[in-house]
Amino acid sequence: MFEKQAAVFLYAVSPVHLGAGSMLGVIDNPIQRERHTKHPCFAGSGIKGAVRHGFEAIGGDRVLIDRVFGPESGSSDLHAGAVSFGDAQLVAFPVRCLKNGYVYATCPQALGRAQRLLTLIGLAVEWRIPDVTEGHCVLANPELLANDKLHLEAFEYTARISPDLPDLTQDLASKALPQGPEHAFFRDKLTKDLVILSDTDFGYFTEHATVVEPHVRIDPDTGTADGGGLFYTENLPPESVLLAPLMASQTRTGRKEDAMDATGVMLMLRNLLDNRLIQIGGDATTGRGLVTVRILEA
Repeated sequence: MFEKQAAVFLYAVSPVHLGAGSMLGVIDNPIQRERHTKHPCFAGSGIKGAVRHGFEAIGGDRVLIDRVFGPESGSSDLHAGAVSFGDAQLVAFPVRCLKNGYVYATCPQALGRAQRLLTLIGLAVEWRIPDVTEGHCVLANPELLANDKLHLEAFEYTARISPDLPDLTQDLASKALPQGPEHAFFRDKLTKDLVILSDTDFGYFTEHATVVEPHVRIDPDTGTADGGGLFYTENLPPESVLLAPLMASQTRTGRKEDAMDATGVMLMLRNLLDNRLIQIGGDATTGRGLVTVRILEA
């Protein structure tokens, strides 16, 4: 039984590839997506595995790895771990804009799911989420408009300025991004340039506006491109915002000398991960998978 709960915001600093395996189609290596929404997501097992893999690098004690995350497969000392990461759901997605470079796009569905999770762990979240119809958007910053229209990629949206939206965006920005001065620009931009689209329009961008990179396999003997070695890899773009649940229990090794209660486990994770940069997913040697972490408790 998990006794402590928290919410984990993950903010992409670089493109992130949490792969879903190979598939037929234009993209050979797609990213993970939810079945029902097709929104990009991070599987909880992938987050947990990444944290476990980098545990020592971020200052964790090697002795605690098996105690907290559970033993590796094939170990003779089998017991459950004391921590569980849930799947990370998409909250905001960067979309190219005619004004101000890009906006943080979201939708009522994504905001509603985030509000639900934050409320379930005991945080007071009183967001007023507006209804938005297809072809329309709600925003707070009139500087994003050209001739009273919002232009995202090749699409034009009828815009409505909401005086209530800054309360939501300020709260989201303060929760989602680390508090250091190096993140101040992006906290301010998320506060000003969050745009709420309809669930349908938002789903289009999350499916078709990701980062798709061509890769060429090199022949080790000739040092040139290998014939037939061209493949395409999909990445979640930088500046994406996701939210996942985190739960902790007491350690369950069965040994008194290993005992740590749920409060101690959660405190240790917060001290190690909160406001830190970690690496998640594939292509780490090419700078992919860098995300900042914010852990929030009631």
